[in-house]
Amino acid sequence: MSYDRAERVLAGLDDEQRAAVSAPAGPVCILAGAGTGKTRAVTHRIAYRVLRGDVRPQHVLAVTFTARAAGELRDRLRGLDVDGVQARTFHAAALRQLRYFAPRLLHSREVPDLLDSKAKFVGIAAARVGLSFSRTKLRDLAGEIEWAKSSLVEPDNYQTMALRAGRDIPGDAAEVAKIYVAYEEAKTRAGVIDFEDMLSLTARGIEEHDDMAEQIRAQYRLFIVDEYQDVNPLQQRLLTAWLGDRDDLTVVGDAAQTIYSFTGATADYLLDFTRTHPSSTVVRLVRDYRSTPQVVKLANDTIAAATGAQSKLRLQLIGQRPDGPVPQTLTFDDEPAEAAAVAARCAELIAGGTPPGQIAVLFRTNAQSEVYEAALADADIPTVVQGAARFFDRPEVRQAVVALRSATRTSHEGESLPETVTDALEAVGWRPGGAPGGGQAREKWEAVAALVRLAEDHHLMTLQEFVDELARRASVQHVPTVDGVTLASLHAAKGLEWDAVFLAGLAEGTLPTTYARTAAQVEEERRLLYVGITRAREQLWLSWSLARSPGGRPRRPCRFLATALTADRPELAAQAAKSPGKKRSARTGPIKCRICGKTLIDAEPRKLGRCLDCPSDVDEELYDRLVAWRTLVATKAGLPAYTVFTNATLTAIAEQRPTALTALTKISGVGPRKLMVYGEAVIELVAGAKPGDVSAEGLSSATDS
Repeated sequence: MSYDRAERVLAGLDDEQRAAVSAPAGPVCILAGAGTGKTRAVTHRIAYRVLRGDVRPQHVLAVTFTARAAGELRDRLRGLDVDGVQARTFHAAALRQLRYFAPRLLHSREVPDLLDSKAKFVGIAAARVGLSFSRTKLRDLAGEIEWAKSSLVEPDNYQTMALRAGRDIPGDAAEVAKIYVAYEEAKTRAGVIDFEDMLSLTARGIEEHDDMAEQIRAQYRLFIVDEYQDVNPLQQRLLTAWLGDRDDLTVVGDAAQTIYSFTGATADYLLDFTRTHPSSTVVRLVRDYRSTPQVVKLANDTIAAATGAQSKLRLQLIGQRPDGPVPQTLTFDDEPAEAAAVAARCAELIAGGTPPGQIAVLFRTNAQSEVYEAALADADIPTVVQGAARFFDRPEVRQAVVALRSATRTSHEGESLPETVTDALEAVGWRPGGAPGGGQAREKWEAVAALVRLAEDHHLMTLQEFVDELARRASVQHVPTVDGVTLASLHAAKGLEWDAVFLAGLAEGTLPTTYARTAAQVEEERRLLYVGITRAREQLWLSWSLARSPGGRPRRPCRFLATALTADRPELAAQAAKSPGKKRSARTGPIKCRICGKTLIDAEPRKLGRCLDCPSDVDEELYDRLVAWRTLVATKAGLPAYTVFTNATLTAIAEQRPTALTALTKISGVGPRKLMVYGEAVIELVAGAKPGDVSAEGLSSATDS
């Protein structure tokens, strides 16, 4: 290999990137902040080692966490004249090895079928132990089993380890452990495995079979692990098995972007890397080439207040781009108003020349998506929901690819690739010149239009080469960009970037979520916000609303940005400055059943104030009057009855029969605003008043979600 070619790989790198690329063989830890060119550093390090002759391409295994990242890595390496490097996800690499060694490990030519989803078998397992759950609960249980297996937690020590980890267990821990056991038995009977089994079977095979270990270690000499802060104990076990007693390992990570702890991912391996590998080289990449200095400053300020173990590796980013606009912070009365303002600003950006595909609206939970989808649809703005159906699995895309494949059999002399592709797609009904009306039709048109834009990017290819490229991308799910405003959760936005980013719904209870109860969980929410901020290249909009729905329960701004988020509403600044934990301190402890004293976990028992199987002393006649009164109130306002009080709250009132407002406030579901509007009426009903004799006013100012 040419030494000169290797040296040319170093051209154009900054000092820190150059140090990372040219670090000697052995353990190397690259701490790469957001936007600092980590993929560039990784690919150039691989190319540098290969071109110097240190290692052959086929002896390199680069492990990523998504097929998209693996595809991008391979593409960049090809651009550096390096072919043959294996760039795969942990699961893809393990599956390839397991298939090869199946006759030796599994005494079978085939690897057992892989489960796409655990929920079905979790349901079978629950039934076998005499339990029945809703579909949502089964998904939660499947997630808990996935955490346990990824964390190397066996069924017999699940209860202890889940308690130690502070897990928000979806039910009784002993029942979860029983379901876990039954789940493993159900898989064995059906002859199937899950993704965690695939990793553990591969790791165990290497650990227990010397010939398998020798063959794999002879094949792979240099290991690269991207997003090392996100590995879980099972993945680390496999990596350790791959390495054996060797140490030619490069890891890349950013502790400030550790946001998947709930799945079992841990930054501990990144934090402990220099202790585990005392001879390691550590390089810090801090020059941010993605975002303007104004966005970088907000990101630095946000993460500067972080505490906990991850903060020890905190990086102070240095913006390298020219100045841009200061991030905008705005307060709205409610979520619909916030969403309408976001849509209006998106329309302004698009009218000003920003492509829709370079705009993203990010939020904490997928449940927040609907209001923004509706607002953008009302503004006739195309959208792409991140995490929706895979691009190449969409029917219109499959049909378009078939049309392009058929077109390869006819002559296209004199035509450019974009012209050829457009002609072929017109034959199946697609027309250039603008998307049709209607959300579904527009979404389909945009998906096919993405293929045309891809052809324009690869205009030097022949049609056959382009079809082959599409097949390659489909195999690794490396999709072209659909030109629409992206709607995504903060978790789904990891690894992506846009010119303009809207961080919406930044209110306490949403970010940080109410489920973040421990200091470590709150810090992970801070890191999630940091990830969101660092997705923006130029424009950043941060917003929150005083209530979820018009007239709803008042909220506070996200504690991490409270001062900034109230800059446009000075009257809220003093309230925002208060500790968000103080107001809720009376309810932070466990809620006990008022009859048996057992800690209540699920929502309905907590509302009732008792276990569902504890005896009820409900006053049926009072309950009927409460229901009748609620119907009158809701009918007058033209809204659903549950927006006044839920059935569970009415049952709790009919059981506890409060005679004063102070007693009524202790019932779950009776917030300050509902107490103000409905409190006196409820007390009158408890005292014996008839529904028609009690006021039915005030619904519009009292309901909340």
